[in-house]
Amino acid sequence: MSRIQATFERLDGAGRKALIPFITAGFPEPGRTLPLMQALVAGGADIIELGVPFSDPMADGPTVQRASEVALSYGVSLRVVLGMVREFRKGDERTPVVLMGYANPIEAYGADAFVEDAREAGVDGVLVVDYPPEECGEFTQRLKAAGLDPIFLLAPTSSDARCAEVAVAGSGYIYYVSIKGVTGAGHLDLDAVAARIPEIRRHVGMPVGVGFGIRDGASAARIATVADAVVIGSRIIEEIEQAPRDQAPARVEAFLQGIRDAMDKKEATS
Repeated sequence: MSRIQATFERLDGAGRKALIPFITAGFPEPGRTLPLMQALVAGGADIIELGVPFSDPMADGPTVQRASEVALSYGVSLRVVLGMVREFRKGDERTPVVLMGYANPIEAYGADAFVEDAREAGVDGVLVVDYPPEECGEFTQRLKAAGLDPIFLLAPTSSDARCAEVAVAGSGYIYYVSIKGVTGAGHLDLDAVAARIPEIRRHVGMPVGVGFGIRDGASAARIATVADAVVIGSRIIEEIEQAPRDQAPARVEAFLQGIRDAMDKKEATS
């Protein structure tokens, strides 16, 4: 059983939903990533999505783009990110880590070498934004053979056929993009998400996480009533931007704890 599957089963048994925070590796500087990952766990993270900085992040809004640009200015490559995961694993064998990024760095690294090094580093899942399932069958099989979960995106515009493809190709969980836009947008339609999740479940027999546009405890709690996981990223990066650097981990932990508390309270009273 993968670390991601075990996490969802543990949470399901406890009647809780997963909280999945996203941060960009190497932001605000490479030495801050490990303490920020540890702060996310302390604040209630069940799974960490670690963004691999990329120069053309087409799905990301200005906040994540700024973070990527800063990380790239420090020379944070895919190889450096894998080193960060190794350091994290020295103190945490429980929390799953999902790398989220784009195809170009993986292809430059070499797909076979990447899969082997990611497995060895302690990565649990890989979400490649610009790898639709029909274009990455061989890569997906490599990941699964190495015990890593290939995670795919679904959008409000995804067809039933695409949902069925993702159900076959993916594992771990599905990442449902809640809005027609980029990360960090603020026009989340909670009713539309609530209506869409049951349609996805008709095709997908794995947990469904919802991200994009979730910025506070109220929206996270509402999403947690209809989805298996809540993904939150841009608001965390904004917290990091606004905090003095030596206080960023404590500020991120407190922010995420507020989200966690809101989700758990909502579940307890729903």
